[in-house]
Amino acid sequence: MVAGGAVDWAPMLLTVAPNGARKTQADHPAVPISPAEIAATAAAATEAGAAMIHLHVRDAAQKHSLDVGAYREAMSAVRAAVGDRMVIQVTSEAVGIYSAEEQMAMVRALEPEAVSLAIRELVPDGGEEAAGEFLAWLVGAGILPQYILYAPEDVERFARLQVSGVVPPGPAFLLFVLGRYTPGQRSVPNDLLPFLSAIEAWPEAAKLPWAICAFGPKETACVTAAATLGGHARVGFENNLYLPSGALARDNAELVAAGAAAARAIGRPLADAAAARRLMAGKA
Repeated sequence: MVAGGAVDWAPMLLTVAPNGARKTQADHPAVPISPAEIAATAAAATEAGAAMIHLHVRDAAQKHSLDVGAYREAMSAVRAAVGDRMVIQVTSEAVGIYSAEEQMAMVRALEPEAVSLAIRELVPDGGEEAAGEFLAWLVGAGILPQYILYAPEDVERFARLQVSGVVPPGPAFLLFVLGRYTPGQRSVPNDLLPFLSAIEAWPEAAKLPWAICAFGPKETACVTAAATLGGHARVGFENNLYLPSGALARDNAELVAAGAAAARAIGRPLADAAAARRLMAGKA
């Protein structure tokens, strides 16, 4: 606490997820696809309050890709646009196309600053040994991991993998996907509660930083809930196209600005890229 009884908030990390694996400019003309479009989006999102970009790339047909060359081109464009003011996090998402082995091979070849890893995809039943070797290499290489958890049972599995050593000691940042299995994938703030109940049952996992992403026009309400409870948030066209009013957002930066305003409304400061790197490295 600080003078006057106000909460001494840790900075909140806002991440922009500007395109995802499936949306195209047929869904919204401001969905960035090319490296130049992604870089321009990154610059605007940085000014709006985002300190990290969750990066997807596409092939020539605008389909989801884990191509290392495409990633390098997009990462170079983003870095030229924003310098070190934004953490660049690539996705390893399978989207029903890539195996766990292919996902891990991409990360080994690319060696990004940060990467998101879906526990369900990366560690299928029977794949614990390979995943453990990969994650040990990842932490040793200084790559910042974020573990995607789609449901409370994923939290429980993550905790078991951590206890068994498959997930090694070291930095770990959790992402709770709210409303992934609700009708129409329209998230509400209460979707966060089962995740928090699950993580509180595992003392070591409960010490880790966490963030949310949410679907639909209540995305900002979910951001507000996360901010109030000490979490972080990922926003953007990957999961949502709408402002709190229900109006279509002009661009990703408008969604970032809405999330930033929600955090500031409760007195929560925003993390810059330096603070984001410390948080994800377990040094915050």
